[in-house]
Amino acid sequence: MIAAAISKKEYVVYILASKKNGTLYIGITSYLIKRIYEHKNKLTDGFTKKYRVYNLVHYEIINDVNDAISREKQLKKWNRRWKMDLIEKDNPGWRDLYDDL
Repeated sequence: MIAAAISKKEYVVYILASKKNGTLYIGITSYLIKRIYEHKNKLTDGFTKKYRVYNLVHYEIINDVNDAISREKQLKKWNRRWKMDLIEKDNPGWRDLYDDL
């Protein structure tokens, strides 16, 4: 009997910023590199294109889709200061993390 490998899907909750202390956007995806590329290259209409929000400043990898959706909703309800504190905890310079992916 051959055991089949089970592919474990990961989900990513991410925060984009227009600049340090600028406009923020929170999203969720199962393919972070592709999704951020789409934002940066204005391939999808919407908030990020309209407000030029392209810099990946924070992301969290989550294994369960329901947990990821819950985390995204939680972050969206946070006040701005909490979101900024979360970003600055691991990324105090608000560096674009896309190049590290």
